[in-house]
Amino acid sequence: MYVVEQGEHGRVYSIAAVSLEVSGPTLTLRYATDDDVPRLLELGGDPEVTQWFSWGPYTDPEQPRAYIAGLAGKRESGELLDFLIDRAPDGPIGVTGLSELSRRNRHATIGTWFGRRWWGSGANVESKALIAALAFEHLGLDRVTAWANTRNGRSQVALERAGFSREGVLRGWHRHGDVLHDVVVFGMLRAGWRASPLAEVPVEVRGALPAAFKVA
Repeated sequence: MYVVEQGEHGRVYSIAAVSLEVSGPTLTLRYATDDDVPRLLELGGDPEVTQWFSWGPYTDPEQPRAYIAGLAGKRESGELLDFLIDRAPDGPIGVTGLSELSRRNRHATIGTWFGRRWWGSGANVESKALIAALAFEHLGLDRVTAWANTRNGRSQVALERAGFSREGVLRGWHRHGDVLHDVVVFGMLRAGWRASPLAEVPVEVRGALPAAFKVA
């Protein structure tokens, strides 16, 4: 996406890319493009990866294409701020982002998933460090929440290793198809993030912050 800056007499002075990247030691969070459709189809086409999701698995390239096409509008409306997790030399290995934003209360929900090949690779902790730094330091959030299915022990352990606190169980909270699932609630406050190993990960943020998600 590009913005044309127009000066006096209608002259175009510059064309600047409107994007946002969040980089750490080994990972970069970036917006998805149409070029990423094949990789998302591959990653999200694994039934084991998507077994706890409200969608999937992908079976057709039009599904990830439609997801990507809707991202810009959802960023502008404050509904969803999703990034591809890019790891050199592998390329995209998963997705992370913020949703369920409450501007008044300054909190949002973090969601993250990876292709099965990168489970247990350490990428989850770094991706959480990147999205937490963006949320707390740049967007002004005071709290981030994460959910894990009560039967998804792997995800629960991963959140605790990343420094999230287990807060309780919400019954019948998440719908997958026609089935309602219970979820474990995890949370992290700004002060907890500052005191956690996540805050020690070097993070660089480049580009334009989406106005709808910047609460302070």
